[in-house]
Amino acid sequence: MRHHHFEREGRRGDRERGEERHGGRRRGWWRRRVFDHGELRLVMLALIAEKPRHGYDIIKDIEERLGGVYAPSPGVVYPTLTLLEEQGFIAVQPSDEGKKHYAITAAGTAYLGENREAVEAARARMDQAGAAMGPAPQIVRAMENLRMALRLRMARGPLSDKELQDVAAALDAAAIAVERT
Repeated sequence: MRHHHFEREGRRGDRERGEERHGGRRRGWWRRRVFDHGELRLVMLALIAEKPRHGYDIIKDIEERLGGVYAPSPGVVYPTLTLLEEQGFIAVQPSDEGKKHYAITAAGTAYLGENREAVEAARARMDQAGAAMGPAPQIVRAMENLRMALRLRMARGPLSDKELQDVAAALDAAAIAVERT
């Protein structure tokens, strides 16, 4: 299926630089599948082994690890969860949220152990792809939120001397906190 590939079609110049344009943003361009056969199932199982999760958590986690360039569709994730459950690798855990939380079983832990090298290889590729995409989506979102907050505040009219000092102090504090992390 096409959405399983990093391969993209973009403007000729972008493709020559290994990029594509999507929604006005440039994104990386790979010529390989995100996951080889069976790897998504292993990655999902490994994520569930970290902590019980529901399908949406898995989708968002994979998307974040891949720098926002790919998120598995619900049409892939939920049938895979059903398959893992039928294989006895995961079990539904009761939840107050009304969502199905899945936890790994002893059989799932054993299966992960047998496939440790494949899981590690898939995760390493995910980390590498995510790092190649630049800032994490959470940081890009936070930067955009700050830019919008400043724009909205400036549109309300001039700042008093006190407000100027407060805004400058808040921005300086944020810069210092980022430098320290």
